[in-house]
Amino acid sequence: MEHDYEYGNKFYNYYGKVGLQGTEYKILAPEQSQDQQPGLEYLMFPRPIFDNPNYIGSGKLKDKVAIITGGDSGLGRAAAIAFVKEGAKVVIPYYNEEIDAKETEEYIKKLGGECLFLAGDISDKEFSKKIVKCTLEKFGTINILVNNAGVQYQSDTLEEISEEQFDHTMKVNIYGMFYLTKEVLPYLHAKDSIINLSSVTAFYGEPQLIDYVTTKAAIVGFTRALARNLALKNIRVNAIAPGYFWTPLQPACWVKEKIPSLGADAAMARGAMPYELAPTFVFLASDDSSYLTGQVIHNNGGQIMG
Repeated sequence: MEHDYEYGNKFYNYYGKVGLQGTEYKILAPEQSQDQQPGLEYLMFPRPIFDNPNYIGSGKLKDKVAIITGGDSGLGRAAAIAFVKEGAKVVIPYYNEEIDAKETEEYIKKLGGECLFLAGDISDKEFSKKIVKCTLEKFGTINILVNNAGVQYQSDTLEEISEEQFDHTMKVNIYGMFYLTKEVLPYLHAKDSIINLSSVTAFYGEPQLIDYVTTKAAIVGFTRALARNLALKNIRVNAIAPGYFWTPLQPACWVKEKIPSLGADAAMARGAMPYELAPTFVFLASDDSSYLTGQVIHNNGGQIMG
């Protein structure tokens, strides 16, 4: 058995766990938990790897302006860094994760990028209006919208899900996406792009995330319908359905005993670090996907196929 937790741009080795079909799997982190949503990246151990130093931008998003909700941490942070490397300016609405937001802002500036951070509640439609207003004042245009922000709560049964929790999950994960997309749409043009975050859980039906899965399945329908609605305007709408990535949502949601096994039932027998999803964001935001709309890209290590 090997235990090797190191910081830096490496995976963290922790072997000796047996998963499905007797497969030995690699975990990303030891047991841990947080008591706030959507979680804080600076408290995680090991820290998520959000930037691949070998990823060299080639100007695919030069002078584009991207709004990335929840871009202060997790998958949103990885997307923001990759976008900046490709020449984009980024606007990052976040909830209240001030330390994570500051870290991301400093990292972007170190790369020579331009950014704007806005704190607020995405489930409040007035915040969406503020996001668009501030983006236009700062950068003058909007080209890419990444609806990434979300919350998830572990509940063993439907009866455990309170009406308050259900409403909150819906308002953050669905209403927030609806509000912001509606505010952004008048400013998008041909070749611009909308990217929505669904989840692998929507495709296999995670039994302990019933309300979350409901929202992530709804996002697939929203993506497909909006893609058809905007196709003749050449505004592309696609979704990503990630598997288990090491982001703040995981320790903020699951009981600590669940953390080591996240991703174990994927064909690749592991979860992933956020930087592994970054190129998919770039692909969907850039002209590389000029003939792709209404699709769901599955980055899940083979947990769901087909």
